[in-house]
Amino acid sequence: MAFDKGALKVLLVSTEVNPYSKSGGLGDVAGSLPKVLRDMGVDMRVALPKYQTVPHEHLTDAKKVSEFTVHLSWRAQDANVLALDAFGDGDSVYFIENDFYFNRENYYGYGDDFERFAFFTKATLEMLSRIDFKADIVHFNDWHTGLGPTYLRDVYKGFTYYSNMKSLITIHNLHYQGVFGREILWAVGLNDGYFTGGDLEFYGNISYLKGGIKHADAVSTVSETYAHEIQTPAYGYGMDGLLRDRAAATGQIYGITNGIDIESNNPETDPRIFVNFDTKSIEKKRMNKYRLQEELGLPVGKMPMLSMITRLVEQKGFDILSIIMDELLSMDVQLVILGTGEGRYENMFRHYAWRYPDKVSANIKFNGDLAQQIYAASDIFMMPSVYEPCGLGQLFAMRYGTVPLVRKTGGLADTVTHFDPKTRKGNGFLFEDCVASGLMWAIRQAVDCYHSPDWNTVVKNAMTGDYSWQSAAKEYVDMYEKIKG
Repeated sequence: MAFDKGALKVLLVSTEVNPYSKSGGLGDVAGSLPKVLRDMGVDMRVALPKYQTVPHEHLTDAKKVSEFTVHLSWRAQDANVLALDAFGDGDSVYFIENDFYFNRENYYGYGDDFERFAFFTKATLEMLSRIDFKADIVHFNDWHTGLGPTYLRDVYKGFTYYSNMKSLITIHNLHYQGVFGREILWAVGLNDGYFTGGDLEFYGNISYLKGGIKHADAVSTVSETYAHEIQTPAYGYGMDGLLRDRAAATGQIYGITNGIDIESNNPETDPRIFVNFDTKSIEKKRMNKYRLQEELGLPVGKMPMLSMITRLVEQKGFDILSIIMDELLSMDVQLVILGTGEGRYENMFRHYAWRYPDKVSANIKFNGDLAQQIYAASDIFMMPSVYEPCGLGQLFAMRYGTVPLVRKTGGLADTVTHFDPKTRKGNGFLFEDCVASGLMWAIRQAVDCYHSPDWNTVVKNAMTGDYSWQSAAKEYVDMYEKIKG
């Protein structure tokens, strides 16, 4: 499509963009939101690192559009920009190529991550004038690009081309803040004044995310409830005061709940699941369970299958789950786990799979096709999270008629409502306090409902919700327009 001359111009800067790179929800958001916004007339483009792991088939049609040098203190590194027409309507995805920083096996976890992502962030800003894309808003995401608003304000705003650009930073998970020693400031082209002046100083170190929050023209996060939670000591991870001050100064921190790609996540057409189905043929969902039970070596039967597809980390509520595992597995249920993470949780599930081989399938890995099969096959999807900025798992699950069982926090509170058999409204089951007894109560509620005539109603309520990006995209447009001014 040809964008109107006056179309809103946005560059989204992210270290993950599905299908090129993904380790979590950030990749899903950065991969699906731009297409919806471009369909709505926003000239949104995306910048990401060209990792070694980007599948080659996605780069076949990419073309080199620019090459320049990025200076970080004494170090100078070249950046090649590869452009891709990802949606058939013009260049929309830009890869920042530099083998020194990105030709590695993993996205994160290196001793020079502070420098790698400072380089990437600065390169995306440098790129704008080189490709002549005069963005109205540069939309940075999470701590990795947290220096972006600082670079834009203090380095690039002095150039006429950048003088009217605004910046937005979205917090996808406040727990990860990009904290490093003050000595690295010089290495990323800044000076110690950002520490002594307090702009990036964070409890004796510096934080990339703090710089983004301080210097961006606006701050947003991925659900309305999480936008309020992060302004409290319980969820603020030391930044609640900063965020309260920021909200008071600007009137708000925007909270927009994520959507999902409902075209590729459609139980009626998804080629990755065993048997396709829709709301008019819910009985076929059970065939997916039987097939998955066979694949995983579990007894084939009608007992409720509970599942979790997640990173195996403390945030996801495994500590309270561990307390009730024996009580849970004394019930006539099956539990399917898919994910990797901390060794203590990986080993916990391996242990229970050994003790209860007819009830537990522990898949300590990640496999996209298996994930879709679990969404389609299981009956109850558990997310007993300590905190959850938005959560996409519950949205994928509901799309496939798998009823979510969640703790009432963040985006889970915004997307799941407790089923009431009297009104027959509600699309899942919730518990409030992060305690084992609350989780066990919710599990018994869900299992009792599974064995009642109300179950198909809950399933239909879950499947018929609107989980698309359409409504969220409209909120993004409104926010962008306000930021642009």
